[in-house]
Amino acid sequence: MTHWNVYYTVTSMDSAVQLLAEHAGEARLMAGGTDLILELEKGLHTAPVLIDITRVGGLDDIRLGEDGLIHIGPMVTHAQAAASPLLQEQALPLALTCWGVGAPQLRNRGTIAGNLVTASPANDTITTLQALGARVTLRSARGERTLPLRELYLHVRRTQMEPDEMLVDIAFKPLKANQRGIYLKLRPRKALAIAVVNVAIVLTLDKDTVTHAHIAMGCVAPTIIDAPEAEAALVGGPLTAERIAQAAQLAADAARPINDVRGSAWFRHEEVAALVQRGLETLRDGGERMDLPLPKAMPLLWGKTRLRPRLSGMTIAHHSDGDEPIECTVNGENVTVHGANSKTLLHMLRDEGYTGTKSGCEEGECGACTVWLDGIAVLACLVAAPRAHGASIVTIEGLQKNGKLHPVQAAFIEEDAVQCGFCTPGFVMSAASLLEEHPHPTREQIIAALSGNLCRCTGYYKIIRAVEKAAELSHTL
Repeated sequence: MTHWNVYYTVTSMDSAVQLLAEHAGEARLMAGGTDLILELEKGLHTAPVLIDITRVGGLDDIRLGEDGLIHIGPMVTHAQAAASPLLQEQALPLALTCWGVGAPQLRNRGTIAGNLVTASPANDTITTLQALGARVTLRSARGERTLPLRELYLHVRRTQMEPDEMLVDIAFKPLKANQRGIYLKLRPRKALAIAVVNVAIVLTLDKDTVTHAHIAMGCVAPTIIDAPEAEAALVGGPLTAERIAQAAQLAADAARPINDVRGSAWFRHEEVAALVQRGLETLRDGGERMDLPLPKAMPLLWGKTRLRPRLSGMTIAHHSDGDEPIECTVNGENVTVHGANSKTLLHMLRDEGYTGTKSGCEEGECGACTVWLDGIAVLACLVAAPRAHGASIVTIEGLQKNGKLHPVQAAFIEEDAVQCGFCTPGFVMSAASLLEEHPHPTREQIIAALSGNLCRCTGYYKIIRAVEKAAELSHTL
């Protein structure tokens, strides 16, 4: 059971900030919710009132404004940012950063604004946006204020935001033709892993000479920090091996890491130097794009369509006592649910008999609860049940059509890709979404699409082969 009493779904920003003012100190905004749901369930925070802004139009825009700045709205997800042609072309470090966050289902819900507000020094986008010189705009019923991103943070998970404020805009200058940038992080595995150390670098060059440098580092201090001595060492000359090595060591000297369960201070100190050196070498050699796919090739798990339901009225409130039902569509059928307003979508579905959606880690780390919400693959354990009001949901029970198995289901049987079977529904839902999005996926796309799903039995070989087989089966239907 989660920890809120009232859940508001708003359809305008004015409603959101007004509710924040009315419930100051007791309300939290619900955007992606991938951090907030866990914080509430673990008792790290309390929020009697949640204000859902996911139905407010225009908050997920990524645009180049008339002021010459790139603007990112508070509902822009990591997946949207990674796949944005504008960001890939003019803010490559941010697209690269967002592509490395979590896994597809998490990127489909988690927002950049939420990443900034959570204020952990391990959060990826803070480092990159600081290196890009970003600023943020905060809004309340009292008005708006804009400040440099670096000034937002006071300490670990502490910001200058007042309880009634909402982050409404992120803005920064696009990279010019003579600028290059990169983001690197050390993590124990390629997906579903928080950075042990992360580094973002932006350079301005005049031919081979560095004229300006910005190096930001995460996980090495209470907040994201810069390395001014390392930056100064780069300016005025080319990226030679000697200058790179010197800058890397100066960056490490600027770090103030601590020992924790994810790494020792000594290890982080060494890795800062290694990441800065690798980043500068990669920029020198023109390889900053690294393994970032082009937008059209990305396996985002968005399926065929992306719906945005519109709800009537200014606000719709859901109370934990169940007075207001959750009305949604599950597997093509209209469903009305009572008494689920304080649950996650996972428990609402299972309590309503959709037990194919499995309860695994309930922390967004295993993918067993993957479902499609408005056509997009998400983790049901990290979605508040009232978010389903007015939405369309598909679970594994809904993949069969007229009693006939989905090609992915048939291929899993044919290729013997199931052992204990607990993780299988999540894999099947991710794979089916991938095939709707990319009917002829490469093996690399399959691996990326399934990176948010963990299996403790098979070693993945037969699972990957089953998805390849399903693509073949789909072509023959």
